[in-house]
Amino acid sequence: MRLTWSVSTLALARPFRISRAVMSSRQAVTVTVTDPGTGSCGRGEVVTSVFAGLDVHLIETQLRAVAACCGAPGIPETIPAQVHPAVAGAVWSAVADYRARVNRQTVAAHLGLPLSAEIPISRTLGIGAPQDMAAEAAELSRRGFALLKVKTDADPTESVRRLAAIAAAAPGVDLIVDPNEAWSAATALSVLADSDGLPVVALEQPLPVHDRDGIRELRSRTDLPLVADEAVHDLADLDELTGLADVVNIKLTKCGGIYRAHALAVAAGARGMEVMLGCLVCSSLGVAPAAQLASLARWCDLDGHLLLARDPWAGLGGDDGKLRPSGLPGLGVYRPDNEESR
Repeated sequence: MRLTWSVSTLALARPFRISRAVMSSRQAVTVTVTDPGTGSCGRGEVVTSVFAGLDVHLIETQLRAVAACCGAPGIPETIPAQVHPAVAGAVWSAVADYRARVNRQTVAAHLGLPLSAEIPISRTLGIGAPQDMAAEAAELSRRGFALLKVKTDADPTESVRRLAAIAAAAPGVDLIVDPNEAWSAATALSVLADSDGLPVVALEQPLPVHDRDGIRELRSRTDLPLVADEAVHDLADLDELTGLADVVNIKLTKCGGIYRAHALAVAAGARGMEVMLGCLVCSSLGVAPAAQLASLARWCDLDGHLLLARDPWAGLGGDDGKLRPSGLPGLGVYRPDNEESR
């Protein structure tokens, strides 16, 4: 099995701001595994991330280490432990794509899962002035989005203003609030009190991962579901989150790929936790593996490709609030200008 890759730049339609960073573009590395004997191949994607400490140089260095393991007769069953989960995830996505394509089935079927014709997704609003976020929310509601994820920062007053403006502009739309660890328990309780009556359905990682006392206090004082995101990477984290989280946000870039994400989702369900599937800002190729797991999730926060100025891949849709997987073998995405990618 031969492992190759190429690098491209993904420009965002507009700068995207969360509590710890602003981004206008990122680089994507497309990973391809190919069977030299048959020419059959599969693809995956990993994107650069300042937060995760991933740049192109590190990604390529780690892919060379993986490539050294991809000799005859086929794909290795393991990837070196030092390889970053996001890099490993791209390789395993390519492997799953290859295996499913060879068998003329979707990756969901390869995993023993159904693949819905329509998958409702949330859309993320980056931090901005309340009136600007409200205008964007109104447009997204008009297009069909029924769930919005609202990014916010440590300022409780501005957080409430953003939520109130969005709720007024997009009536009937539910809101998940995501401060990306920027709040304390006191801030969270203040925002919840001042936004009482607004359609907030969950808080995602409001407090820093290691503030377990604050998370316990918050959970004891609200019935609103708490979603763990930055706190979830592997199976061991699920046990540590017992009593601290109602929902876990599973991202393939954190846990090491589609096979581990599948196992993590099943294990979360067995522990009484619901699942959100998340992604980074990436192309449809980066989102597609998580979409194949959608039957296991309560919420699918799979809009990373919708934030781009131009998505080089097609086959997912989502502009109207629903992914519509193509149903093609493998991950089901393809380059519109390249028949060989289908």
